[in-house]
Amino acid sequence: MRFVTHGILGPGGVGGLIGAVLANGGEPVTLIVRPGTERAYPSTISLESPLGTLRAPVSVATRAGGALDVLWIATKATQLEKALASVDRDAAVGTVVPLLNGVDHVARLKQRFGADRVVPATITVESERTAPGAIVHRSTFARLNVAARGRARLESAVAVLSRFGFECAWVDDEATLLWGKLVFLAPVALATSANRSPLGDVRSDPRQMGRLEASVREACAVAAAEGAKVDAEAVLARIRSLPPGTRSSMEKDVAAGNPLELDAIAGPVLRGAARHGIQLTATPELVAAVRS
Repeated sequence: MRFVTHGILGPGGVGGLIGAVLANGGEPVTLIVRPGTERAYPSTISLESPLGTLRAPVSVATRAGGALDVLWIATKATQLEKALASVDRDAAVGTVVPLLNGVDHVARLKQRFGADRVVPATITVESERTAPGAIVHRSTFARLNVAARGRARLESAVAVLSRFGFECAWVDDEATLLWGKLVFLAPVALATSANRSPLGDVRSDPRQMGRLEASVREACAVAAAEGAKVDAEAVLARIRSLPPGTRSSMEKDVAAGNPLELDAIAGPVLRGAARHGIQLTATPELVAAVRS
């Protein structure tokens, strides 16, 4: 039996989680890291998760220059262009699976690698890298949705993730795949970041929660205009069900003083609304509050 070879471009909380589970499942995994940081990475990756604790062998490299069956891209949107410089132009990459926030990165990656190679996916999880090669998965869930046209190439990898406890689904429509996450992510990220607090604090404040709910409906209106099938009430029910301590990655970046993925997360909603003549109120207010 031939194993599928995987490269993880951006082995942080999300990429590291994917890489750890695949490596634990016996798949050959290479972490592609920033030059100068490679010596900080051990030859194993560790994962602490409600789904299981593990340690698995990995390789570490500063470039993707050989043959890879699957290249998972899990960088921050703000780091994408710099990270792509680590992938040789003649690298034999079979399939590229982007896990970035937003929607605009898909067109960029299709331009770089070719439309047939890029299989969009989304992940919903709270996970972080606590040290090089050390991942802590904090949420009780990990949801992975993958464009169905990549099923033949990715079915074995998705099976490994499913066995570990990921909730995985194949989605036929790419607009629904990408916007289905964004209509959830953007309002939560903006509301928690604007309030500088976890989701529970936002939900307990009627004014903040009202603005969050309005932002969900605005994002869903834009998504529908973009051709996605989304349900605002289902998104709101999901948000209300999350643990009160839930923190978005953007709110964590605000607290740490890191660059924000504001354009990747809020930009598609703002630009889509302008294209389709949709009036927004709550979303621009939240964006302004994040920036203040």
